[in-house]
Amino acid sequence: MHALLRLGDDALVLAQRLGEWCGHAPALEEDIALTNIALDLIGQTQSYLSLAGSLDPVAPKTDDELAFLRSENEFKNLLLVEQSNGHFGDTIARQFLFDKYALLRAEHIAQQTFDLDAAAIAAKAVKEIRYHADHSSKWIIRLGDGTSESHSRIQKSINDLWEFTGEMFAADEVDIAGSIAGLLPDLSALKTQWDVEIDSVLAEATLVRPKDGAMKTGGRTGIHTKELGIMLAEMQILPRTHPGASW
Repeated sequence: MHALLRLGDDALVLAQRLGEWCGHAPALEEDIALTNIALDLIGQTQSYLSLAGSLDPVAPKTDDELAFLRSENEFKNLLLVEQSNGHFGDTIARQFLFDKYALLRAEHIAQQTFDLDAAAIAAKAVKEIRYHADHSSKWIIRLGDGTSESHSRIQKSINDLWEFTGEMFAADEVDIAGSIAGLLPDLSALKTQWDVEIDSVLAEATLVRPKDGAMKTGGRTGIHTKELGIMLAEMQILPRTHPGASW
């Protein structure tokens, strides 16, 4: 259940962030692209949270309850996905760093036999995330190998977000148990694959991979940056103001 919550929360929080671009992207095509990616992630959220909620032995919950009625410290998403959108390059950098991780993770889950329901969700998600990863990678290359200004700005975006990447591979008891069961990938092996994918795109984009330093963590245990609380206050206002309402 805890592993499924993490999968759902990663998708939900990133989807909410991308939804903030609706009507504000730098071009109509990107407005549509980012909105479509957000909708894909919402679909993944509904599937993972519905499955997670059904497994609660004490009080089963719906996906809506898990999305809208949990407090900030009950969310288990990565700190990376909750970071504010910033400018377009910041959003693309955040998406790129997460997409490469999310795709490798989904590919593993889709092939495992420990939880066939989770495998089915991941199999559908893989098709979507491949598009997401292709989209963000192409933008990294376009911006990195573009003008001097676009190059410097996307490099700064990568540099600023790099401190949040270590959390993706910091295995705790949930990751270890999930890996032993076969549901989740071994994060050390995933890190090796992710490094190859990231380095390949950065090289083509003529960008420099930041050096690993102190990494920020806490999201997986419910300790978040101020960005999440602000986002949840807006996202949850309607169901919290009118609990149980339907329309």
